[in-house]
Amino acid sequence: MQNKTFVAVAVGLGLVALSACGSSDGKETAGSAGSRTVTLVSHDSWAVSKGVLADFEKQSGYKVKVLKDGDAGQAVNKAILTKDNPQGDVFFGVDNTLLSRALDNGLFQPYEAKGLAQVGSQYQVDAGKHRVTPVDFGDICVNYDKAYFAEHELAPPASFDDLVKPAYKDLLVTENASTSSPGLGFLLGTAAQYGDGGWEGYWKKLKANGVKVVDGWEQAYNEEFSGSAGGRKAKADRPLVVSYASSPPAEVIYGDPKPATAPTGVASGTCFRQIEFAGLLDNAADSEGGKALIDFLISKRFQQDMPLNMFVYPVVKGAAVPAEFTAYGPAAAHPETMDPAKIADNRDDWVKSWTSLVLK
Repeated sequence: MQNKTFVAVAVGLGLVALSACGSSDGKETAGSAGSRTVTLVSHDSWAVSKGVLADFEKQSGYKVKVLKDGDAGQAVNKAILTKDNPQGDVFFGVDNTLLSRALDNGLFQPYEAKGLAQVGSQYQVDAGKHRVTPVDFGDICVNYDKAYFAEHELAPPASFDDLVKPAYKDLLVTENASTSSPGLGFLLGTAAQYGDGGWEGYWKKLKANGVKVVDGWEQAYNEEFSGSAGGRKAKADRPLVVSYASSPPAEVIYGDPKPATAPTGVASGTCFRQIEFAGLLDNAADSEGGKALIDFLISKRFQQDMPLNMFVYPVVKGAAVPAEFTAYGPAAAHPETMDPAKIADNRDDWVKSWTSLVLK
């Protein structure tokens, strides 16, 4: 996902060191006597408006301490390694591509959040056990540089099938599926589209058609993609990139000068639906504060504040979406999806096969 500085979450699948990242100085313990502090552990793209957070702190009596622990995969792995003595009370940012890893390792304790009935049932993949609470969703999709395709009088690609056509040779940059959340999501999207027996053949064609692979989203989008503000500054030469459906409105909102319309578009037939969750950490020092914080994350106030801070979509019914999202970055109408159980059964093997096929 992306925060207000337009940095997306890159997922790293390897184990990480136990050295602290983010804002913790080790001097304050969540829930320590008299502190009334609840600690949120998250990836680096966590963001919320100061006024919205201040209102929660005033109403709940808890001061929120945020510990940003790197990218989503690193944060999940570190939380697993420290689960017996967790760094905080609530973890936010595990998504459906890595959810099974967190659940299989007993990272969370059950909690049925207040207001959960207002969360769309399609996002409640752990509804029976309530170990995690859905907070947001987004779509990983190929983005295209409108100016490039207009200049070359070439229709932009609309589907996975299009990407392997000769007309789009050497145009696409994607992220490493073993180190990046959108890279992994794109791989899962192809597996959903072509099935267990077809996705490897598809990637062979994509490799032959000149796909470029880089480590993470920041490099792909801001250094390699010609349609982004960063890419234009870097004189990037790839007009196709794996990013998010919400990337075009971010280009408008944070453009300087602000463009009249989005300079980038989305290939709607290349999208994979990503859902992010929060959970009450097992052995949390202040479980009551953690429960209050999770309730806050699915409150309409937070849900409506979230899109322009993290460039994701709300999961609560009736939560308003900014006009810029409707105009420039609507959620995909028919994204590829995959049951988390299927992801759990195949993810690691798929990533290993992908690595051998594409990177070697």
